[in-house]
Amino acid sequence: MASENKSILRRWTDKLYGGLNMSWPVVIVYAIATAVVTAVFLIVPIFKNTSFYRMGETFEAWIFFAVIIMANCKKPLESALKTFVFFLISQPLIYLLQVPFSWQGWNLFAYYKYWFIWTLLCLPMAYVGWYIKKRSWLSLLILAPVLFALTSYSIGAFQHTFANFPRLLITAVFCLAQVLLYLYVFTETRVQKLLGLLLPLAAVLVILFTRPQVQLSCTNFLPDEPVLTEDAVIEMEESEHYRISVASTGEDSMIYLSADRYGTVPFTIRDGENEYRYTLEVYEDDDGHAQVRITPAE
Repeated sequence: MASENKSILRRWTDKLYGGLNMSWPVVIVYAIATAVVTAVFLIVPIFKNTSFYRMGETFEAWIFFAVIIMANCKKPLESALKTFVFFLISQPLIYLLQVPFSWQGWNLFAYYKYWFIWTLLCLPMAYVGWYIKKRSWLSLLILAPVLFALTSYSIGAFQHTFANFPRLLITAVFCLAQVLLYLYVFTETRVQKLLGLLLPLAAVLVILFTRPQVQLSCTNFLPDEPVLTEDAVIEMEESEHYRISVASTGEDSMIYLSADRYGTVPFTIRDGENEYRYTLEVYEDDDGHAQVRITPAE
């Protein structure tokens, strides 16, 4: 019975990772479909703070989609181009579909530039990633960053699930399932599979025990939406725990901030004769997430 089940699983994985027709029309439809589904998860309030909402924030679902494309291409260049086009269509479309439903309107596209950078990186990554099909030590080496990322996502989600059951349980299981699936499909020996499972796990655990209280980095609009110029500078008390800089100027003026500790810190933006005073608060919400609140200083 076990042998029969294994053969069924192998037939299924052989079809998913090598037996699909990944033509250009399929890639385009695939990109549009995943974008529409993701936009729905981001727009409909019921999905807020769920595993489904994370499709618009983190990479685990997009890793899954990309690996399917790469494994069903016949050449590494084909893999690079089709993966690139998939992200080139899907990511901006997600933002476009959200515009009518968001208070930020077209300003949403200010966040797209980071996804665009990853889209460009897809060209070399998908070219190299195609070689996971070789089912060798090279495959394991190429998979290593992906296995580490998915293991990190899975452990983080399980931690959140234990504290706020059953939130993010789907994410935790989905990421773990991807790790096991890729090791099953793209590695040959038991040693490869064992190393592919244990080494990322060990690395993530070391990081968990040594990392700072908070690992937060993001871009934010300012509450009164000032239009900053290239001369804008940020002044704040020197701190190794909070860093703030101007991310973009003009109509879409934003700041970039990072923090490794919860707390409150004042800062001032000086832009020529204009001066804007704010208070940055980094806090933990009821779901255990690090959140940012920026308020004008009185």
